[in-house]
Amino acid sequence: MSMLLIIAIICMTLALGFYTIGVFAEKKSGTLLTWHAIVFWCGFIFDTTGTSIMSKLAGSGFQLNLHGVTGLIALLLMAFHAIWATVLLIRKDDQSKKVFHKFSIVVWAIWLIPYVMGMFIGMNG
Repeated sequence: MSMLLIIAIICMTLALGFYTIGVFAEKKSGTLLTWHAIVFWCGFIFDTTGTSIMSKLAGSGFQLNLHGVTGLIALLLMAFHAIWATVLLIRKDDQSKKVFHKFSIVVWAIWLIPYVMGMFIGMNG
C-alpha cells in the first residue's frame, strides 16, 4: 500500500470523525455553536484533501459514475453546510441555529453514501 493511499485513507477517516462529532454534538446541544462550525470546516478540509489524493492515485479527475456524482454532491453539500453554519453564527440567528441540526443530519447521511461506496470500491479494486 502506497504512502499516498494511507494518507488519503487517514484524511477520509478524519473527515468522517470530524463530521460525525460535529453533527451529533450539535444535535445533542440543541443549537449550533461556533466549535461545531469549526469541526464542519475540518471535516470538509479533510474530505477535500482525501478526495484530491484519491483522484491523483486513480490518475484522473472527476469521473461520471455513481461514486463520482455522489461524491461531488456530498462535497458541495458539505461546503454549503459549513458556509451556512458560519453565516448563521455571524448573523446570530438563534431560531435557525436551533433547527440547523436537521439539515446537518441530512448532509451527514448523504455524505456517508460515497464514503461507504468508496470503501467497497477500494476493497474490490
